[in-house]
Amino acid sequence: MDAHEQDSFREFVATRSSALLKTAVLLSGGDRHAGEDLLQNALVKAAGRWQRIDEPEAYVRRILYRQQVSRWRLKWPRRELAVAEPPERAASGDGTAAVELRLVMRGALAKLTARQRTVLVLRYYEDLPEAEVAAVLGCSVGTVRSTTHRSLARLRGLAPELAHLDRSGPAEASSRSRDFSPMEVSP
Repeated sequence: MDAHEQDSFREFVATRSSALLKTAVLLSGGDRHAGEDLLQNALVKAAGRWQRIDEPEAYVRRILYRQQVSRWRLKWPRRELAVAEPPERAASGDGTAAVELRLVMRGALAKLTARQRTVLVLRYYEDLPEAEVAAVLGCSVGTVRSTTHRSLARLRGLAPELAHLDRSGPAEASSRSRDFSPMEVSP
C-alpha cells in the first residue's frame, strides 16, 4: 500500500468507523468489546485489499456480516452480561424513556441467537431487502422471512414491555395488508 492509499484508508476509518461500530455492536448482541473486535478484524481484511476496493463501506459491511455468520456457525458458548443490580425503572417524564427502551431492546437482542439477531439487524437496522439479506447470509429468501418471523416473535416474548411500540389497534391491524417492510417506531 503506497502513501496515498494509506491516507485514503486512514480517512475512511476516521470518517466511517463510528457508524460501522454501531452495526458491529448490534451484530454482536450489544457487546461493545465483541463489536470492536468484529470491526477491527473487518478493517484489517479491508486494508489488505484496499487498492482493489471500489466501494469501501459496502465491502467492510459485507465482511462484518460474513464474520458474524462465521461466528455463530462455530457455536461458541454464549457469554452472559453480569451486573450487580438490575437497572431501576425510570420515572416517566424525566427523559430516560429512550435510554430504558434501548436497554430493554439490547437485553432482548442479546438473548436471541446470533443468526436471529443478524437477520433482524440486516433487515431493520441496515434496512436491507430480504433478497440482499439472503445473498449476504448465503440462504434463501424464504429462510430470511421465516427467521425474521420467528425472531420477532421471540423478541416479543422476551421483552413484552416493547408491545406498546405497536401503536395500531386490533381493528387496524386486521384491516392492513401483509406488509413485510420494516415499520417506523418512535420512542
